[in-house]
Amino acid sequence: MGAIGCGDLGGSPEHILTQPYMVYLLWAVRGFKEIIPMATVESGVVKPASPTTVGQVPELCAGDRLTRAEFERRYWAMPNVKKAELIEGVVYIPSPVSQNHARPQFDMIALLDLFRFATPGIEGADNATVRLDLENEPQPDAFLRIVPQCGGQSRDDGEYVAGSPELIVEIAASSVSYDLHDKLRAYQRNGVCEYMVWRVRDSAIDWFALREGRFERLPLSDAGHYHSEAMPGLWLDPAALIRGDLAQVTAVLQQGLASPEHAAFVAKLHATSGRTAS
Repeated sequence: MGAIGCGDLGGSPEHILTQPYMVYLLWAVRGFKEIIPMATVESGVVKPASPTTVGQVPELCAGDRLTRAEFERRYWAMPNVKKAELIEGVVYIPSPVSQNHARPQFDMIALLDLFRFATPGIEGADNATVRLDLENEPQPDAFLRIVPQCGGQSRDDGEYVAGSPELIVEIAASSVSYDLHDKLRAYQRNGVCEYMVWRVRDSAIDWFALREGRFERLPLSDAGHYHSEAMPGLWLDPAALIRGDLAQVTAVLQQGLASPEHAAFVAKLHATSGRTAS
């Protein structure tokens, strides 16, 4: 079989569950007058353990200090646990997801999915396991990555993503969350190009760009918008997203998708795919 080009990417790893067009449909119900077809949104799940494994492996507990291999062994043996992360060698098991987390995450994924649909060679997922290094295996709330065939810095490792996606997004309660401390340092050290954190209680969105090995805050444009450097054309009006004005969020994104920067980015991804295929 020949190499897969950016325009041919439609499959997903076995650990990804598709939710085709659900975000689009619900956005439409919320009052959009312009119908915009959307790509699928992807969500990671944990590989279930075999019956012989359960009961033979120690329980995975928050605060455990484990290697990534031992973390995965215990995680797979606990199919009832839907999300656990290894950050700087420490196990984190989040509490049940509240609407204060789920609603912002849903809207953020809709934004990222619109960009993904318009940008062949970009792949997105939510809550998918990412093998960063031997001490870090997060499940980001969402990420976008350039697929390996188009020159992305992450790679496929069996059923999982290994290495750093270009953009990672987390939904956090406030600035005291580990998303802005241990996790930020882990993403920074592993070369995540951009990191966005929506601090729900603080009504704020932080967007960091990696420069010379350190995260620096991405500046706002004169109009008060974020313009991604890692994903040219991904423009965000943070104030509109926070107040739930999704029509304005979409309008700003459409400006980004119509920009010369996005056109050049798409052309670059296509050219890289062609060189890989040859």
